[in-house]
Amino acid sequence: MNGDILIMAVFTVMLVNFARYLSSLRALVVMLRDANPLLYQQICRGDNNFFSLSPQGDISRQKRLYQYIRSQEYLHHHDEVFVGKCNKVRHLFILNAALSGALLATFFLVAFAGW
Repeated sequence: MNGDILIMAVFTVMLVNFARYLSSLRALVVMLRDANPLLYQQICRGDNNFFSLSPQGDISRQKRLYQYIRSQEYLHHHDEVFVGKCNKVRHLFILNAALSGALLATFFLVAFAGW
């Protein structure tokens, strides 16, 4: 098997999973408006533009949601659909991080092991 094909395969799988992650994250932010209005207000701050990368670099909103999901604060929520969506986003993030590591390992295998 050619090393370039292996890199492209791992990259394609990682790209598809990243798209799934972003889609689930967008759905979670929409659900957050009804499920946890206080957290939604902290994250969106009235501008409803969570995903924009403004020149000011206000990354604290994304960090707050990341900490909420990482520490699994959502497990005590009463809405099972919201808890399920948070779990899905968390698992997709972990999967994408693992696939990024696999892609990096594949780069090194192809470059230095001569695959």
